[in-house]
Amino acid sequence: MTAHEPAALVAARSRIRCQVVASAEEEVLHHEIRAVVFVTEQGLFSGSDVDEHDAEPSTLKVLAYYHDRPAGTVRLYPLDPEGARWKGDRLAVLGPYRRHHLGSPLVRYATKSAAGRGGTEMLAHVQLPNVAFFERLGWVRAGETERYVGQEHQPMTIALSP
Repeated sequence: MTAHEPAALVAARSRIRCQVVASAEEEVLHHEIRAVVFVTEQGLFSGSDVDEHDAEPSTLKVLAYYHDRPAGTVRLYPLDPEGARWKGDRLAVLGPYRRHHLGSPLVRYATKSAAGRGGTEMLAHVQLPNVAFFERLGWVRAGETERYVGQEHQPMTIALSP
């Protein structure tokens, strides 16, 4: 706990566990959370947000658990054969769990996972209301906003260290 973190926030973080999907059941949960957030709530996709990256063996699908309940996801994959540049996307937290601050652990888990696999940079297209959140985590804007899945997003990047 730092001088600026309330004890309740530190306690909440201890109830959060992030892990790479390791079973068919976990993969179903991962996709269900994404569907709730991106298809049902936000309407960014019609029917499903699953794309070609989900079928790639190098893609990592991550689940966040809060008190052992699946509550959030993120997906990451290499953008080049060397695995130096990675993309993070499909960051989603179910509504009832948003007040528990799962976003930060998910983003940090994704960046550490990419770095641990030789990544030196991670990119993301961030929804505009979430730009300040990513900046607090060390991400920087990478150019002008652009349309991504039909909505304005801010390209952002972060340098990864081993």
